[in-house]
Amino acid sequence: MRDVLEMRLQEWGFDVLLASDAASAEALVQREDPDLVLSDVVMPGTSGLELLKKLKGKRPDRPVILLTAHGTVEMAVEAIKEGALDFLTKPINYGNLRSVLDQTYRDQELLARSRRISAKMQGDRGFGPFIGASPPMTAVYELIQDMAASDASVLITGESGTGKELAARTIHSLSVRRDHPFVALNAAAIPRELVESELFGHEKGAFTGATTDRMGCFELADGGTLLLDEIGEMPLALQPKLLRVLDEARFRRVGGKRELSVDVRTISATNKDPREAVRKGSLREDLYYRLNVFTLRLPPLRERDGDVGLLAQYFLEVLREKHGMQAKAFRDEALQMMERYRWPGNVRELKNVMERAVILTKGDWIEPQHLPPYVRDPNVDQTSEDLVIPAGLTAAELEKRLILKTLDETGNNKAAAARRLGLNEKTIRNKLRAYGLER
Repeated sequence: MRDVLEMRLQEWGFDVLLASDAASAEALVQREDPDLVLSDVVMPGTSGLELLKKLKGKRPDRPVILLTAHGTVEMAVEAIKEGALDFLTKPINYGNLRSVLDQTYRDQELLARSRRISAKMQGDRGFGPFIGASPPMTAVYELIQDMAASDASVLITGESGTGKELAARTIHSLSVRRDHPFVALNAAAIPRELVESELFGHEKGAFTGATTDRMGCFELADGGTLLLDEIGEMPLALQPKLLRVLDEARFRRVGGKRELSVDVRTISATNKDPREAVRKGSLREDLYYRLNVFTLRLPPLRERDGDVGLLAQYFLEVLREKHGMQAKAFRDEALQMMERYRWPGNVRELKNVMERAVILTKGDWIEPQHLPPYVRDPNVDQTSEDLVIPAGLTAAELEKRLILKTLDETGNNKAAAARRLGLNEKTIRNKLRAYGLER
């Protein structure tokens, strides 16, 4: 049987090494390091199951296929539990064996590609916390280094999800201010009447509810860097006060009488065209020029050729560990679908899609069916409000699907999802925690 298998495998183009028992097989594997082991179960001395355990203990990723004429369900279950790739019975169905071997080698090539991508990420994967080696991102890395060497104001532009806060933090971490605070304020996420207090702080009694003195972002960032995110949403009435602080490094708290001095580097960010905001009158021209000493444009993911695979592999490894899953690599079809997709939500959207895929995957591979329909088929409307409800679905499962779909449609914005569903944000977070999906 061993000789017949050797001839068959050689006809199919494989290089074959032979061993008559487990002991000589172990020595041969140690010396030659083959890509795959095909072993009988019943052999003189050590059994094939014992050999499987030894081989898997030394190199868990090497595929081992077991053959036996005495196959039982219990033996097959034990073999798979110990890490066997497959369990075939004799007499051998050679068509079936050929199919298993071909699929195994395709899988090994995909795993090798995954390892190459991981190795690249350890080498020239990107810059600091950034993942990506495309020419547009290489240009971004050079600009970040130049900006970090200066103390001038920086304006970062880019679509939502491109990593504007990450860029600001990277500039800060490379600058002489790295040992001082980095403080971020999102002007769009704060009620307009509270923005001034958030920026400059307030004195006790300055307004209803001001029961104590409170430091604002400028004081908190003293000596370090302040990120003014979504600067185009800054209330127009507040912009002259902001301009004065940037020019003079002095301000008063809300309700305060004494002037305070700070030493802060400002970085601002926006996902809109700031020049258009100036034309429309929502951003003062003098403030725009004061913020815009350096401009850093972050490219959308669709302009970053080759980076989707790097980012997807990075998120796969991080999220696999986070959720305790075993997914290792992507099927070609799944990776091709992700590379074709336009990613309107950019890197943030890719991370959310990867988290969904890692959780749905029960085996080693991210398959096309683990991706959302709109990634698999660009003609599917991502914003469709239709929710398919299969017969027999429980109310609890329906609630879960509705919450997850709404989060997908809002770009994982929990506050926006809560408003749509008539819930509060804390309820959304509690539900996600209960589902084991703290997205």
